Amino acid sequence: MGTAHDKEILSHIFNPLLPLSRSEFLQEEESQEAEVDTSEASDENTQLSQELELRGVSAAEKEDYDLALDLLRQAISASPQRASPYNNRAQVHRLKQDIQQAKMDLNNAINLSGGKGKAASQAFVQRGLISLKEKRESEAKADFEAAAKLGNQFAKAQLIQMNPYAALCNKMLRDVMGKIQRGESEYYENDNCNHEK
Repeated sequence: MGTAHDKEILSHIFNPLLPLSRSEFLQEEESQEAEVDTSEASDENTQLSQELELRGVSAAEKEDYDLALDLLRQAISASPQRASPYNNRAQVHRLKQDIQQAKMDLNNAINLSGGKGKAASQAFVQRGLISLKEKRESEAKADFEAAAKLGNQFAKAQLIQMNPYAALCNKMLRDVMGKIQRGESEYYENDNCNHEK
């Protein structure tokens, strides 16, 4: 099954814009993964699709992106109603810098999942990160909000970071904490927040 460290490395490969150390997010993913697996393990085509998807993820981990794409295509063909292989194929497209194909797969993952579950949560986050990188903040915010409603902690953190007031207060707080650590006692005089003295 692999260690927690192995899962962090694999997660970083598939989510290069996320921080490498994300044990909180991994725990969330593991708890959702069990729920998805039990509901999907019902027929032969679904099981074949899951096996092909795992092999595709493994190929991507080894940076064999062409093989990964082929295996994920087969996983989709075996069970076209599953959202997860679309989401994982989008990650491989992102790694190959094929953002348009990644977006199409993310849209498919969201549509097939009905905007619910682990695959939808991950697809919303990935699409939000692409939108953020492309400076389309309102679209990114909408996707992060959708993922946050599904309980995605990373999406919640992104929404806080995108809030200009929160970003300003975080900067001020870092400045004040830095002054305190440096032993500057007059730290209140130079900040812009209203503090009682």
